[in-house]
Amino acid sequence: MSVKVDLDTLSDTLRDFSFAYLVTVGDDFRAHTVAVDPTLTSGALHIGGVGNSTRRNASAHPAVTLVWPPRAPGGYTLIVDGAAVVGDDSLRVEPTGAVLHRPAAPGTATGPGCGDDCVPL
Repeated sequence: MSVKVDLDTLSDTLRDFSFAYLVTVGDDFRAHTVAVDPTLTSGALHIGGVGNSTRRNASAHPAVTLVWPPRAPGGYTLIVDGAAVVGDDSLRVEPTGAVLHRPAAPGTATGPGCGDDCVPL
């Protein structure tokens, strides 16, 4: 099931982050992770200059994840799941879900069975 991502909120949120990690998987389902600098344009995240492994993985398994680490300890990590579309030497990711995530501080109320502080976008 797809979760609607508020692209206006995602665009605003991206201003607080610098680079991301793109996670794809190969036919052996081992993760392949590379640092990228995506830009949000026309509702999709565009990534230029992807390598052969990333291109091959995203072609075979288009469900990918982008992870923007927090700028400071204790900050939120931005995680965006999406569907990859491979171009000649680029990749377009159409977001299907997005969340700001971090471990909850001690004493913070969280959902049952969850110890994390999450903000869906």
